[in-house]
Amino acid sequence: MPDAAGTALLELSGVTKSFGRVVVADNLSLRLGAGDIVGIVGPNGAGKTSLFGLIAGDLAPESGVIRLGGAEVTRLDPAARCRLGIGRTYQVPRPFGGMTVFENVLVAVQQGAGLRRRASYAAAVGVLDRTGLSGEANSPAERLGLLQRKRLELARALASGPRLLLLDEVAGGLTDLEVEQLIGVVRSIRTEGIAIIWIEHVVRALTAAVERLLCLAGGSFVGDGTPAAVLADPAVREVFLGTEVTTSLSGPPAAESGREGA
Repeated sequence: MPDAAGTALLELSGVTKSFGRVVVADNLSLRLGAGDIVGIVGPNGAGKTSLFGLIAGDLAPESGVIRLGGAEVTRLDPAARCRLGIGRTYQVPRPFGGMTVFENVLVAVQQGAGLRRRASYAAAVGVLDRTGLSGEANSPAERLGLLQRKRLELARALASGPRLLLLDEVAGGLTDLEVEQLIGVVRSIRTEGIAIIWIEHVVRALTAAVERLLCLAGGSFVGDGTPAAVLADPAVREVFLGTEVTTSLSGPPAAESGREGA
């Protein structure tokens, strides 16, 4: 939520984007405050990953305005937005394969957070410890398995010093225990005042971590509220094509309808 002065950390106003006839953002508006944690669900092709691209600067909207901390960032490139405090992960991890895990995180600390020398090394070590990658610090990133690459993706985003963290499918493929550990990391990040938007098909992870859930379909939000209220909404259930949703970590995967295409 916005602060007492009415300034939101992130504000989207009337943001629209399409690829030909496919509309991935249809006059979208969204406001988040520092420390807010929001989950986003929706069917494949709903525009979830495209929304992250619009916020992070990978995509340019056709209309609308995007603000961070009250300042317009609509036309800034991804590097500039990163330095202003927008960090993100990708569904398919994108490490620098020829670098070690430590070097990958160090680059994010220096280029994103702007730290240098001893401070940057200490920050990188801290992020590796926090994300459970200390034991892989000297391993080439290209040799990591999928789950470790996902940890590295989170570590690099966190190392950039974000005010807003965009998490894209970081729980997919994890065991229940690993999901619980991830939820713990996400909760600890939130206590630092960092706002989080989390796209996830593993809905049971979201229901355990977020206090607000959005459902995106056809480029529009068709649900917005508490996780329980949104998941019980007939309109939301309809876009999931009748998929059963489960809010317990011990239950079967919930609303995992595949991977986002747009």
